[in-house]
Amino acid sequence: MSSGAPHITPIQPFDHVLGQSSARVALIEYGDFECPACAQAHTAVKIILNRFGDQVRFAFRHFPLTEVHPHAELAAEAAEAAGAQGKFWQMHDLLFTHPLHLKPNNLRQYAADLELDLERYDYEMKDHVYLQRVQEHLASGRQAGVRSTPGFFVNGRAVDVSFGLQHLEQAIEQAAKK
Repeated sequence: MSSGAPHITPIQPFDHVLGQSSARVALIEYGDFECPACAQAHTAVKIILNRFGDQVRFAFRHFPLTEVHPHAELAAEAAEAAGAQGKFWQMHDLLFTHPLHLKPNNLRQYAADLELDLERYDYEMKDHVYLQRVQEHLASGRQAGVRSTPGFFVNGRAVDVSFGLQHLEQAIEQAAKK
């Protein structure tokens, strides 16, 4: 990520969000479901959200790096299809729990496991109904200076986690004190 001051879009009503709008800290992640570092970050984010509770509002945005992760974009579409049926976070967790199993048949099995309307899911996936949304997330991440995943922002400022996720926790701690 660049250390300059790129533009990050604040949390929007159409983002997938955990936490209260009154939270002092806005945490945004740009992630890729096939990225090993994102899978590790997923566990750390859960711990951080537990620790800080109502102080943090978390939004997840898609940043599929298709050059190195050929299944990431379709997995992001599957998460959006689940989200349209009110189960984004359940699918999000399943995808990060199984980052090596993101082929179409795996994604459909996760949809079945979540008891999604499979007829609707199949139609939306076949027609790539959510591809534009995924690509909009990708574009907003690039505009914000994201170059790799996971890309984190705390209250609009990029946090470099390349040397460990403790930097993320420290940034949240500092932001919560302000």
